[in-house]
Amino acid sequence: MLLYHMFLMLGGYLYAERMEKLKAQPRRQRPDDEWPTVSVLIPAHNEDIVIRYTLDAMLRLDYPRDKIEIIVIDDNSHDATGEIVDEYCARDSRVRCLHLKPPHAAKGKSNALNQGLRIAKGEFIVVYDADNTPNSAAVKYLVEAALEDPTIGAVTGKFRVINAKKNLLTRFINIETISFQWMAQAGRWYWFGISTIPGTNFLIRKSLLEEMGGWDVKALTEDTEMSIRLYEKGYKIRFFPLAITWEQEPETWKVWFKQRTRWVRGNQYVIVKNLPRILRRKQGRIVFDLVYFFFTYFVFLGGVVLSHLMMLLNLLGIVNITLPGPFLLIWLLAYILFIVEIMVALAIEKTELTTRNFFTLSLMYVTYSQLWLYLIFRSTWLQLRAAIIREEWKWDKTQRFQPPAAQK
Repeated sequence: MLLYHMFLMLGGYLYAERMEKLKAQPRRQRPDDEWPTVSVLIPAHNEDIVIRYTLDAMLRLDYPRDKIEIIVIDDNSHDATGEIVDEYCARDSRVRCLHLKPPHAAKGKSNALNQGLRIAKGEFIVVYDADNTPNSAAVKYLVEAALEDPTIGAVTGKFRVINAKKNLLTRFINIETISFQWMAQAGRWYWFGISTIPGTNFLIRKSLLEEMGGWDVKALTEDTEMSIRLYEKGYKIRFFPLAITWEQEPETWKVWFKQRTRWVRGNQYVIVKNLPRILRRKQGRIVFDLVYFFFTYFVFLGGVVLSHLMMLLNLLGIVNITLPGPFLLIWLLAYILFIVEIMVALAIEKTELTTRNFFTLSLMYVTYSQLWLYLIFRSTWLQLRAAIIREEWKWDKTQRFQPPAAQK
């Protein structure tokens, strides 16, 4: 897995260089009437802490006024979210608010997006989480990337951590986010033409969404599940990092555990749903992605657990490892490879190759990264329990904090 990620890292680095050259080229200036219509969907459940900053960013988007609508799906909020959005609706005709109430509300992000899709008028759908502040050019970049090739069903942008310097946890997440995008996303796109829809800052053709029946309301990670179905239709998902949004990440470990547990459970649902049919898949991209997920969450997990267990039992003197080999040297080389790979990813983001990030990364390998094991075991148990008792999925959104602008 480490060697595979090194291969992806090379692809990510080469793709980043390609993007820098593209960014330096003059962009084609389209007249306003040549831009397609876009509907921005923002699912929101109790988001009054952040929703003003998000809507201010949406209204700064560089896109023709008569070609864009911003639909906030107020999903049964019990705070001031609905009132705040209504204020913006009264001030600017681009903003629309869909207030959801029981029994059609509070059933998760997928349900909220499906409700917004029903009233969306745009040719393209763009999704942002309620804590996002995209750069002004983000939507134009997403649209331009989709218009280049009719076989591109969706375009994903890049997301950055707005509260990266808040504490040690957010610094860990910032490093993880950057390395994920330039290794997993950019590397896979560069070498194999594969990418995965994230939860935010992506564009998808409305006609495809309607053809597929919208989002899967049973999926905790609706983005990954949607990616698989898009590949089944024969469409590509393009990673286009010039489209940038800034998002808030968990600032406490409790919130982080809750969020990541939901992510792991969602990916496990996708694996279980699709793996039995893997041999009947016609699209090679789907098979590749499913095998990658399977190895990550099961095979690689088993190898790491076995390795940890052997080391612990050996240190306690319970077992004696007689297999010859320079195991300490191998571990040190793996540790160094991990650091080098991530530092290369950080170097792509001009401001992130710092001494502080180097020391944070050195600590990350033996702390933050190891929590992944606990997350998978815990998520597997919760997923099995939910299947047995037929638990209904409801909103489990990430707790928000005051944005940096408000903290100042």
